[in-house]
Amino acid sequence: MNPWVLVVAVSAASTVATPALGYETDQFSNRSQPIADSTEVLNQQVNETIEEIVADWRKGRDEKAVVNAVYRRIGGLHWVDRLEKWASRSSEVERLGTKKYRSVYAGLPIWSIRVTFFFGVGKTLRLGDELIGAEKIGHFLSQGRKFYRRYLRHGDEAKAAEQSAFTERAIFGKLTTGAYSNADLVANYEGYRFYRSLFEDDVIPGKPAILRWDGDGWVIQREFDWADHVNAYWDEALNVSHYDRLLYKHMRKRLAGLCSQYWERPSLYSIENEDIYRLSYAHLQLRDTSELRLDTLCPAVAASEDSPAPVEPGSLGTEK
Repeated sequence: MNPWVLVVAVSAASTVATPALGYETDQFSNRSQPIADSTEVLNQQVNETIEEIVADWRKGRDEKAVVNAVYRRIGGLHWVDRLEKWASRSSEVERLGTKKYRSVYAGLPIWSIRVTFFFGVGKTLRLGDELIGAEKIGHFLSQGRKFYRRYLRHGDEAKAAEQSAFTERAIFGKLTTGAYSNADLVANYEGYRFYRSLFEDDVIPGKPAILRWDGDGWVIQREFDWADHVNAYWDEALNVSHYDRLLYKHMRKRLAGLCSQYWERPSLYSIENEDIYRLSYAHLQLRDTSELRLDTLCPAVAASEDSPAPVEPGSLGTEK
């Protein structure tokens, strides 16, 4: 075991305020489990927040203040945003029943998964047709706000995206979990688009801004909808994370062991019209992990004479 890595993991773990909610999520395990679409209830949470802010607005036409008000109410300064925490706990939101000891990370060496070893995995819910980790809501609201502020400062999305990618290489990603999450970067960017769409037409193509300034107050022109932002690239079983050298070989072996469930329902592991996402997010510094997508990995495993036997999450002890 690399002692430096262990020190980093323990140090990072000791500072987390809400460990029960986890750092990483797992959209591989229990993927075929039917759960209800939570778009409507989460739309309601955001739209009620916007309505309350507008009804009591006293700060003039200050767009930054509106963004900050939204963030304060459903985002937050702590590790877990308020709406993320609500989605992880509310009886109104159905979630996958993936436990720490049955997740795709179960049994992997402590020095490879680091913080995830201590706190397990976060919750997975459904928005529309997509399975997403609840922590993506926090990325959307908090990191999206930071992205928005950087965009206002630089006037350039690619420049704003540089810091977003840096955080994935550091405390919000590889340093503490061993994973550089492409899906986190997409959620960050979509959060930025949400904040812009509060005031700008056609940020969501064909739709007006959510708010319009009228005389001495804000008027709501349309409702917020998660469906305008969430897509297959939020799903970490489809937009697979990039793993560092300590974690990669373990995750590749583990994912190859899931090929039996892939062959049962291959359609659950493919993306339609993926070129649209590649083009839309080309400036976000996503990393190519296509070799770990099950629709790439499993056909390759099947063609290999050295195909590993199926390995179910949680069925192994610590891998060496």
